[in-house]
Amino acid sequence: MKKLLIKGGKKLHGNVHIAGAKNATLPLMVAAILTDEKLTLTNVPHVADISTMANLLANLGVEIQLDGADKDGGNHGRVMILDAKEISNPVAPYDLVCKMRASILILGPLLARFGRAKVSLPGGCAIGTRPVDLHLKAMEKLGAKIELVSGYVEASVDGRLKGAEVNFEKVSVGATQSTLMAASLAEGETILNNAACEPEIIDLAKCLNAMGAKITGAGTSQIKIQGVEKLHAARHKIVADRIEAGTYAIAAGITGGCVKLVGVEMWLFGGFKGELEKAGLQLTQVSENEIEVKRVSQEIHSVSISTHPFPGFPTDMQAQFMSLMTMSDGIATIEETIFENRFMHVMELVRMGANIESHGNIAIVKGVKKLTGAEVMATDLRASVSMVLAALVADGETKINRLYHLERGYERLAEKLIACGADIKILY
Repeated sequence: MKKLLIKGGKKLHGNVHIAGAKNATLPLMVAAILTDEKLTLTNVPHVADISTMANLLANLGVEIQLDGADKDGGNHGRVMILDAKEISNPVAPYDLVCKMRASILILGPLLARFGRAKVSLPGGCAIGTRPVDLHLKAMEKLGAKIELVSGYVEASVDGRLKGAEVNFEKVSVGATQSTLMAASLAEGETILNNAACEPEIIDLAKCLNAMGAKITGAGTSQIKIQGVEKLHAARHKIVADRIEAGTYAIAAGITGGCVKLVGVEMWLFGGFKGELEKAGLQLTQVSENEIEVKRVSQEIHSVSISTHPFPGFPTDMQAQFMSLMTMSDGIATIEETIFENRFMHVMELVRMGANIESHGNIAIVKGVKKLTGAEVMATDLRASVSMVLAALVADGETKINRLYHLERGYERLAEKLIACGADIKILY
């Protein structure tokens, strides 16, 4: 099993090309189900979750073609062409769905286009419960009949889904995406209240509109969708991964280096730019799609955060920010409000010399003068990268095990860090 061996103490300097957002790509791939014409996606990241979704869609009968990097279009990601002209099998089996929670996203598009779907209850990271009830309640609101049978969601509708007003009990990115896609082919108008506002929602709506959908309000808490009978072919460039960009920004800050992030715009830092700056980092837009990040303070300043849906501090940046705070000049309180089991990285950071106490959904981080290399184990996607960040500044060597978590969401992370001067060996 692949591992990383990292020797800390190197300041990072160089350019990092930011990949397309994994969390935007997954629903965009699923959106191909909504049309019998081809959907072309560019700036597609090369990460394990994309392969998992591709296998799931291929099992349904979607034809998928992958081309090399579309550098002529300014993209460094791959080009993916999806053709769902004929869905031969509207069933998503457990052995594919269990690998990734985002698999539930196929439910709405299958219902909207074919009137039936059978999807296994999903799996994925063990970072707390991610109930699919918001997805199911939204589909029922649109007129679907839902049954849970032997671990599967069996859904059907007579004719087309019907537009409705959907009031989400809590903000959910996945449920917003799922309902947004389903409502695009529903009869009449659908209004989503308490909708998620993340950039990935905006990107999905932009692609759907390019396919012929009629969506307004994406990026706000109320989205309106006027259903259409048919969607058509489109070409769409995937938005840059704000979480990857934020991760490398913290890598620059924690090592005291200077890194230029290529392919990303400042608005994507909206949920956490202020916190990074308070910690002593400077973010400068040096060109249309390039941001320079460096630490301008001698010490890393302690900053307390609380995770919230966009435009709040993202839960997917919490572990990375905690690593930054382990080297701060004071005490930082980190509150996790999205998932109830997302502090699994705490004990691994403590093994490296961090001073962290966790109480329920709150962690108190007291900055230390140094971290020390140790053998640690990745527990989920963001936890694994938090240990990479800590290892970059730790004395001695850190060995990070169970690297498959990291590869689910980061494209060539070790290689990108090595190109900026990090001392990393990839062990097989």
